[in-house]
Amino acid sequence: QVQLVESGGGLVQAGGSLRLSCAASGRTFNSYNMGWFRQAPGKEREFVAAISWRGDSTYYADSVKGRFTISRDNAKNTVYLQMNSLKPEDTAVYYCAASRNYYCSGYGCRPKEYEYDYDYWGQGTQVTVSS
Repeated sequence: QVQLVESGGGLVQAGGSLRLSCAASGRTFNSYNMGWFRQAPGKEREFVAAISWRGDSTYYADSVKGRFTISRDNAKNTVYLQMNSLKPEDTAVYYCAASRNYYCSGYGCRPKEYEYDYDYWGQGTQVTVSS
């Protein structure tokens, strides 16, 4: 069982930065891949970024690639999402989630990007980017 609590959301101007944190409880945190998802008003929840349990593999949605960075500190049971060059379209509730699933191909394995691959979810933190 993993409990997840997000923090760090807020109001920021376009072009600004925020760092989200997701604190996990449970001794098995470092055996889970972690992902960030977001849901804007009136839209479906969408994948943002994911990181493997060892931190050696990451995967990003095209919409955030080059602007957002996911990282984790297993000693602190925490995963982070550094968000730079924020845009109004990044406004959403951001959720972290935990998964034990991988996508593997001839190029190696990476954490997955589908909601149904994630077993545990936080309650979300609001990020609002003003223009």
